[in-house]
Amino acid sequence: TLPLPDEGTGALTLEGVRWLAERLERYSVLALGPGLGQAESVGRAVLELLALWSERDRPLVIDADGLNWLARLGSETPLSSKTVLTPHPGEAARLLGLETAQIQRERFGSAQAIAERYRAVCLLKGAYTLIAAEARLWVNPFAEPSLGTGGSGDVLTGAIAGLLAQGLTPERAAVAGAYLHAQAGQRLACQRARPYTAEELSRALAQN
Repeated sequence: TLPLPDEGTGALTLEGVRWLAERLERYSVLALGPGLGQAESVGRAVLELLALWSERDRPLVIDADGLNWLARLGSETPLSSKTVLTPHPGEAARLLGLETAQIQRERFGSAQAIAERYRAVCLLKGAYTLIAAEARLWVNPFAEPSLGTGGSGDVLTGAIAGLLAQGLTPERAAVAGAYLHAQAGQRLACQRARPYTAEELSRALAQN
């Protein structure tokens, strides 16, 4: 773990990114988004970090606030050619400038539109998660309601990043990550009556 200088804000800053830039060469994958926040200073830092990472063209996973910033920065934001975007329907709506209801009505087309606009693999979360990559569309065969638990998306981000670090292509990492994540969630749901936590999901995922 590398603690970054944050100028007392508790958020990612340009100073932190420039400090990190000197150390990026040792890392093979970047997962960006969970816990970033929406302060204006964060947006400048995100743009700087994405530009630095795109120069290295290494695998990248963007989730949560990283997606919100990408929507604000626009589709010309520099991204690695090995990028996976993991929006839920609300984040997908922001990425395309649409309403969430439109995304839900046209999930297949929305996933493909995001993949095309941002030149990335798009994993659109929801019941029967979709993965769009180039001309292909994958449908995850699970619809597990408890995967909507807070933090479970962060677990998925980590799973995809881990698979990328093992050498899977972005498309394969997204497909396998979604499948293993949902399989772990379904197994937990069958084992207990109460909802499970993200920590429990993470442990179950490690057992796959």
